[in-house]
Amino acid sequence: MIAHLRGRLLSKSPNQAIVDCNGVGYDVSISVTTFSELPAEGSEAKLFIHTHVREDQIALFGFAHTQEKRLFERLLTISGIGPKLAITVLSGISSERLVAAIRGSDHATLTRIPGIGKKTAERVVLELKDKLDDMAVPMTASTGPHHGPIGDDALSALVNLGYPRPVAQKAIEAAIDKNPSSAEDFEGLFRAAMATIR
Repeated sequence: MIAHLRGRLLSKSPNQAIVDCNGVGYDVSISVTTFSELPAEGSEAKLFIHTHVREDQIALFGFAHTQEKRLFERLLTISGIGPKLAITVLSGISSERLVAAIRGSDHATLTRIPGIGKKTAERVVLELKDKLDDMAVPMTASTGPHHGPIGDDALSALVNLGYPRPVAQKAIEAAIDKNPSSAEDFEGLFRAAMATIR
C-alpha cells in the first residue's frame, strides 16, 4: 500500500495531481483544499495517500494533511459514499467546518455540499458524530476567516465566478499577506487573488 508520496509536482488541477517520484509519475485524485495548498508545478510536493483497491483498478487519493485523509477514510465507512463522493465532499467544505457540522448535527450545512442529499447527511451525522473525537476544530472554524468588507466582497465575487470558496479564501489571504494595503482596494485585491488562482 502507498501511504505517502514525495516528489516533483508535474501537473496539478483542482481534482488531480501528477507527482514524479524517481521517474515514476503517480496520478493522484485530490480535493480542492489540497490543490490550494500544493506548491507550483515543478516544485517538490508531499501528499498523504489513501490507496483504494477495486477489482478493476487501483486509485490513489492524496491529501495535504493527515486530518483530511482521516476524514476521507471515515466517510468511506458510510454506505453510499465511495471515494469519488468523499473527495467531492472534502472539496465542498473545509475539514474543520465538516467536523463542526457533523458534531453539531448541522444537516443544512451538509446538504449544501454537492452530492449530499438529506438522507446521506443524516447517515453521515448518525454514523460519524461520535467517531470524530481525535479531530481538532479551531474556535474560528464556524465563522471562517474575515478580511473586512472589501475582502468579503472580493471573496463573494470569486465565488460568484464559480471558484470554490476554500480556493477563493486562500487566494485572498495570499494576496493580503503579499500586500496588506490591498485589503482597502477591491479592484487591486480582486486582481491579485485572480492572479494567485491562475
